[in-house]
Amino acid sequence: MHLDPETVRKLIADVAAREITPRFRALSHGEVRQKKPGDLVTIADEAAEERLEAALTALVPDSVCVGEEAAARDRGVLDVLQEHRPVWVIDPVDGTGNFAHGRTPFAVMVALVEGGETLAAWIHDPIAGWTASAERGGGAWLNGERLQVATPPADPLALRGTLHVGSHGNRGIQRQVNHGRNHLGVVKSQRCAGAEYVMLARGEQDYGLFTKLEPWDHAPGALILTEAGGVARLLDGLPYSPGAPRTNGLLLAANEATWSRVYATLFGDAPATNEA
Repeated sequence: MHLDPETVRKLIADVAAREITPRFRALSHGEVRQKKPGDLVTIADEAAEERLEAALTALVPDSVCVGEEAAARDRGVLDVLQEHRPVWVIDPVDGTGNFAHGRTPFAVMVALVEGGETLAAWIHDPIAGWTASAERGGGAWLNGERLQVATPPADPLALRGTLHVGSHGNRGIQRQVNHGRNHLGVVKSQRCAGAEYVMLARGEQDYGLFTKLEPWDHAPGALILTEAGGVARLLDGLPYSPGAPRTNGLLLAANEATWSRVYATLFGDAPATNEA
């Protein structure tokens, strides 16, 4: 399958310019609602996803889409991630909470997945004007410049990273993380997974832990991070896959040594607990 990454980049940027940027800090009360408590959706999310789905599936024959908003209506759409056909995974506005409240960052995230493997990825920030992208085996790029993770410090307290457990982590994981977090350097979350993945790939952060593993939040960023030299591995030790069953969490790091150091700091020698 031949696909020009630049064509996809321009398509994403065009959709963002049409459907997202004009609505930033211009949403009316009726254009924001809750899908469920604490989970916002805006007219920009829905309009951008609809336009992206039409344009992306036209690029690749027999391709289908898994979009965040479509999955909110019917979780059954996720089943196509197990099929051997091209699947576009779309987060039309990653960081909707920021967007809805007139804050940055937020981003458009897109990945092309086939047979459970991410082949290509794009993260576009329409306000800052950058796009990060990657193809499997082809490296990661930010506006044409090669992305490369940094070498983090050995001292866990000197690391920079975020811990996302909250209501999405099971109680056992939460207890382990809360016990170990004071032994790590922890920075404030951007509330936008796409922005944090790019910060990792640029060497501006060293690690991240997520327990909410929706494919649109992680498929694009995980490929960009690993192509920049980083590590995206589930807490059970397996590499991240967008089609994998739900697990306890995903630990990201700039390199293998940092992944092991953060894991040991939070969970010791024992595996992350499966306790509900």
